Amino acid sequence: MNKVRKTFIIGAAAFLCAIMLGLLCVVKVPTGHTGVVVTFGKVENRTLDSGMHFKAPWQSVVKMDNRIQKETVDLSAFSKDIQEVRMIYTVNYQISKNEAMTIYSSIGKEYYSTVISPSVMEAVKTVSAKYTAEELITDRTKLAVGIEEELGKALSKYNILLVSTSIEDIDFTDAFTDAVEAKQVAQQNKLRAETEAETKIIEANAQAEVARIQADAEAYVNETTSESLTDKILQKMYYDKWDGVLPQIVSDGSMILAPQNN
Repeated sequence: MNKVRKTFIIGAAAFLCAIMLGLLCVVKVPTGHTGVVVTFGKVENRTLDSGMHFKAPWQSVVKMDNRIQKETVDLSAFSKDIQEVRMIYTVNYQISKNEAMTIYSSIGKEYYSTVISPSVMEAVKTVSAKYTAEELITDRTKLAVGIEEELGKALSKYNILLVSTSIEDIDFTDAFTDAVEAKQVAQQNKLRAETEAETKIIEANAQAEVARIQADAEAYVNETTSESLTDKILQKMYYDKWDGVLPQIVSDGSMILAPQNN
């Protein structure tokens, strides 16, 4: 009886050990992750895709997230003219699936805080310093493109892909914002005054041109009429307007003759 019991216990223990060993030899890599195999502390030069995999009991598998990840940071920088710039910046990034083991061995799982966050701050500061504060306001697209290019180069060195970025908000000190608004108002007032002055000049020139054209037209009419008036036409016009009454006084230039009353 003791022998049977002993055999049962040994068999059960062996079975449990086999189950434990089987569990140690099987690993599941979640969807959207890459498995990095580590053998006695050394990172293997291979990775595991998502799914179930077999491994040696002495090996461990580190799951690296290879999905697109998003981080939004609130940071500050200075413009070319030493104006403080407050910016809310969003970064969408993704680690290289094929280089997950390199990232883990050289950086670790905390690659955002170790590499990405400092690179974002450096890119924003470097590019912002190339423009005046006013240029940062008027050409925000150029600023965004410059930061993204700078950041993309920095992260590619660490096998991290920069998917997209965006400047969510950009702000300056109240004093600078007030100064910019005052300048814009002054420029608008100046432009309005210049436009009104130009309008008056255009209207005056137009009126002068109309007067000149009318004068030229009247002169042309007078000249044409004068040239067309012959003696016969003048005589006809005289007769057309004569009422048949003879003048009471006649003069030939040397004496005046009054008509005789009968």
